[in-house]
Amino acid sequence: MRAGSEVVVAELAAWVASRVPARRRYLLGITGPPAAGKSTLSQLLAAAVTAEHGISAEIAPMDGFHRTSAELDAVGARQRKGQPDTFEVGAFVERLKLLRESPFGYRVPWPVYDRDLHDPVPDAISFSDQRIAVVEGNYLLLERPGWVEVASQLDEVWYLDAEDRVIELRLTERHLGGGKTAEQAHTKISDSDMPNARLIADTRGRADTVLRETAGSYVICEVR
Repeated sequence: MRAGSEVVVAELAAWVASRVPARRRYLLGITGPPAAGKSTLSQLLAAAVTAEHGISAEIAPMDGFHRTSAELDAVGARQRKGQPDTFEVGAFVERLKLLRESPFGYRVPWPVYDRDLHDPVPDAISFSDQRIAVVEGNYLLLERPGWVEVASQLDEVWYLDAEDRVIELRLTERHLGGGKTAEQAHTKISDSDMPNARLIADTRGRADTVLRETAGSYVICEVR
């Protein structure tokens, strides 16, 4: 991939397929601010690699390692859900190590976050023979205790960038769709989501590749 080029998902899939080792699982990280489109890119990429290159891929979302609402309520932290300290980062790192080191055929369960329940669901996904894990989440490049160990488990990390106005618009739609009032959505975005986005933006310089979605394709902004 070249900086300044515009590519479609099929080209990104071909790039990933060319980098998969023979004897172990390949872990690709996709990070960036909330609502940048990480989940969409991850889903499209995993599907394209599987369909077009015959290499099985599955998504391993970071959000499954949220602390439960009950745990956060117990320490008065539910309003901060989504911030780095509201995740079980130790469990996340340990599960990444299992994904990276386990032989094909060994079952590695993976949790997901249910937006209707507002809680993680344990062991909702299972890895076994998949040769690629697309690890998607906000804090993959964060240099804080616990989080700093995440990047060492990933083969490469892409940073999906987006303008603040795009992030705010998408977050507003997400929160309203999730049942929040307009006032609650505004408060969540201003007090939590956008500060998180600024924190995540500080990690952009540690990504292997920086890209931005534009009209269904992706512009490669930086390659290191």
